[in-house]
Amino acid sequence: MKYWILIALILLSGCGYQPASHFAQNGVGESVSTEVVVLMEDPQNTVIIKDAVDRAVITKFRSALVSKSASKTHLKIGVESVSFTPVRYNTDGYIITYRTSVVMKTDMITGEQIKTYRTKGLYDFAIEPNAIITDQARFEAIREGAQKGIDSFIAQVVAEGAHSK
Repeated sequence: MKYWILIALILLSGCGYQPASHFAQNGVGESVSTEVVVLMEDPQNTVIIKDAVDRAVITKFRSALVSKSASKTHLKIGVESVSFTPVRYNTDGYIITYRTSVVMKTDMITGEQIKTYRTKGLYDFAIEPNAIITDQARFEAIREGAQKGIDSFIAQVVAEGAHSK
């Protein structure tokens, strides 16, 4: 088993493999600050999105999270809309699955340059027939949808970082 791992490492290093976080860091730099704009219709979910963005900066970009004045890149993220759409019904015609759509706008500010990204995160979740969406289910669905939107933003930045190399 040890030999297979060694062979895999040699092959990956020999072909010039670099992790996505390397390309992501090329896109945003080594120090990043974040700001989440509050959606007035849904202010309680701003904290969830801020935490998800900060976690992504640290884990996926592998950049230091710093204050706005000390950062090379500032990410300003706003939720443009949150919607719930029924996608599945049971045999009696009751909704049993909803799709949450979280549309986000991210401005990546580096010096004088501003790049704007629009992403959408989708998340499907089930409910009991003839039931309403509970606050907990709504909270979880928005969190998951926002996380997928952030992942989409990261994918765009990684692709740009890989392309610019």
